[in-house]
Amino acid sequence: MIKKEMIAMLLAGGQGSRLGVLTSRMAKPAVSFGGKYRIIDFPLSNCINSGVDTVGVLTQYRPLRLNAHIGIGIPWDLDRNIGGVSILPPYEKNVGSEWYTGTANAIYQNLEYMESYHPDYVLILSGDHIYKMDYETMLDFHKGSGADVTIAVMPVPMEEASRFGIMITDDSRRIIDFEEKPEKPRSNLASMGIYIFSWETLREALVTNRDQPGLDFGKHVIPYCKEQGRSLYAYEFNGYWKDVGTLTSYWEANMELIDIVPEFNLYEEYWKIYTSSDIQPPQFFAPESSVERSIIGDGSEICGEVRSSVIGSGVRIGKGSVVNESILMNGAVIGENCRLEKAIVAENTVIGDDVILGAFGEAENETKPGIYRDGLVTVGERSVIPSNVRIGKNTMINGETTAEDYPGGELASGRTLDKAGERE
Repeated sequence: MIKKEMIAMLLAGGQGSRLGVLTSRMAKPAVSFGGKYRIIDFPLSNCINSGVDTVGVLTQYRPLRLNAHIGIGIPWDLDRNIGGVSILPPYEKNVGSEWYTGTANAIYQNLEYMESYHPDYVLILSGDHIYKMDYETMLDFHKGSGADVTIAVMPVPMEEASRFGIMITDDSRRIIDFEEKPEKPRSNLASMGIYIFSWETLREALVTNRDQPGLDFGKHVIPYCKEQGRSLYAYEFNGYWKDVGTLTSYWEANMELIDIVPEFNLYEEYWKIYTSSDIQPPQFFAPESSVERSIIGDGSEICGEVRSSVIGSGVRIGKGSVVNESILMNGAVIGENCRLEKAIVAENTVIGDDVILGAFGEAENETKPGIYRDGLVTVGERSVIPSNVRIGKNTMINGETTAEDYPGGELASGRTLDKAGERE
């Protein structure tokens, strides 16, 4: 009989609509991060660094890029004969079939997978957060407190607590109450969406509540466990943790990597972040190039200036161009004499000569003001921007555009130019 003390279930099927055009062709966990990685690399690396060698990855929305990146798990040492990483999409059953309709519903639909390992504990994770965490330490806390359910929490400023699910605990960290986005929070311990369940507790809760529409951990499973008198504890985490769920938070998290003393350190020897990388030639820096406080990926050719930016692999920046506080993903090509300010340029985009991204004053985006904001310019993958155009702030460009798409050679701040369709 196969027996694992703890297995991990990694929820990676999210659409990530608040990342706008960046997730038009891929799930949020597959989005590039830090010039070298993809978002899902962080929880996967946490698992293997914590000694968790059995991980089920639940995929749903546009999974091709994510599945190809994970493969059989070789970069994370998860290519195991027993355990390792398994991709778990929704599948057709004898009686009916359905998509994953909620976080807990997705786990419920994979009961058979979990049961095959006879686990004592199940670790539930999200695939779209940036952080380093030792799950073994959390498991030790779970065992030591005699918990049936342990929820990872993080202290947040009290003025921000109303944006989170908040745990109210006693002195021993036992959860005595919880509130979902309360107007007047009684605590600042915010749920991180990371759970350890004792197996029988999880199984019983899922089976009992399986008919709940959109079965969710925060709305259904956790409240049910409390109602049944199960022992719930909060495990406090005080390290770096970032939900890169919006374009602004995604941009900020990348910029934090290049601080003089980065709050989130990618260079620690004892807790490495692993990834699947293409084989690339070395970086090339032309004599006239200049790079200041930036990350530059393998195979990139820099002939211009790069300041406070994160540059992926295989990027080309032409002579006379200046890239400042921007993110350029793998394979992006920037022509000569361009200027990019606070731009997020997705993979394999081509930008012509004498182009300015981030021109003019700010204006609210005309189509999605809650997404394209804070002065950013966002360019979807495989887009083309012709030479001699100026593009304002809070804009989005997607697809192959031509000079005719820019009357007077301009795209005003707050405008959206979508030639491909964000959800094509």
